Amino acid sequence: MMKASKRRAEVKFIGRVKESGEEEAKIEIFQEFSDGLRGIDEFSHLIILYWFHLRDNEEERRTLLVFPRRHAVNVEKGVFACRSPSRPNPIGLCIVKLIKVEGNVLTVRGLDAFTDSPIIDIKPYLPRDDSIPDARVPSWALRGPST
Repeated sequence: MMKASKRRAEVKFIGRVKESGEEEAKIEIFQEFSDGLRGIDEFSHLIILYWFHLRDNEEERRTLLVFPRRHAVNVEKGVFACRSPSRPNPIGLCIVKLIKVEGNVLTVRGLDAFTDSPIIDIKPYLPRDDSIPDARVPSWALRGPST
């Protein structure tokens, strides 16, 4: 068994969701991290890691079993087997289409985070590495809206 580290991890938020809309959203990257955006406009899609700030409380962090609402399943599943925002570490992940870059503001399509959600990290979407065409998923995950 692995021994837990006594060192405490630190997450630095690099930005925030400035505007979240049905079609498009704007992500503002804090000025101190804006150099990290160089070259990002060469990618059509990005992976956005963000903080579920509205679920960051002890009750939500202790939740380990949920009913996957978006998939109309009436069977409890573990939070690690679904995309519930209630989890021990309230981290969200979303793949978005990059529409434009204006200074330190990214306009994207497909972001499922709320306005003011803190941004943890941004990574370029690489089809060669990030797409698994023959991935296996349970049948309940094939129903409902995309997450």
